[in-house]
Amino acid sequence: MYEMEGTVKLIEDTQTFGSGFQKREFVITSDEKFPQDVKFECTKEKIELVEKVRTGDRVKVSFNIRGNEYKGRFYVNLQAWRIEHGEGEVDSNLAKVTEESSSGGGNLDDLEESPF
Repeated sequence: MYEMEGTVKLIEDTQTFGSGFQKREFVITSDEKFPQDVKFECTKEKIELVEKVRTGDRVKVSFNIRGNEYKGRFYVNLQAWRIEHGEGEVDSNLAKVTEESSSGGGNLDDLEESPF
């Protein structure tokens, strides 16, 4: 089992192949001295894991390394099987409220009257 923490940089659309096989790829930027953009894939029922994250989210990805050979070429895939939201992640709606209140754009009374 391998794990990597980072920030979601890109989420691709689900790909469906002629055989019915589906996969969805996403990229995270690692939390290292020299950050790396690393592509992961989710297949079959694990695709729904990607539905719960958004670009910019801090995550920890648990994954397996899968290698194969096709027509004399060798490939390596990082198959994600768990995606956890990182500590300190801020909900995007909460971030907007915090930003407005710190810039003087609103106060708690305004929030109480809000229909949201």
